[in-house]
Amino acid sequence: MSSTLEDLGWRNSTVLRGEVVNEVSKLKQTVEGDIVVYASGRLVRTLMEHDLVDELRLMTHPFVLGGGERLFGETGERKPLRLAGARTVGDSLVLLTYRPLRDA
Repeated sequence: MSSTLEDLGWRNSTVLRGEVVNEVSKLKQTVEGDIVVYASGRLVRTLMEHDLVDELRLMTHPFVLGGGERLFGETGERKPLRLAGARTVGDSLVLLTYRPLRDA
């Protein structure tokens, strides 16, 4: 979502204009295939709060930092997830795939 960006210049990318929940809802109805969000916790948090996330792919690294921000910040309500997959990437990274439980 951008209030200033006019053209991305990237293939298969969309600039969202207007209210993000409505724009992503429309995009999900028109786009064939996956819609991917990279490194935007605030956007993902908003999409999760409105049940617009079908899958989360989280890459975990083998170290712990002493501080920082919560991954999803403060959420409005509990959002149960089901582990759909786990695989090792390289020597030490893990890719975890979760899907929301809609009726939990």
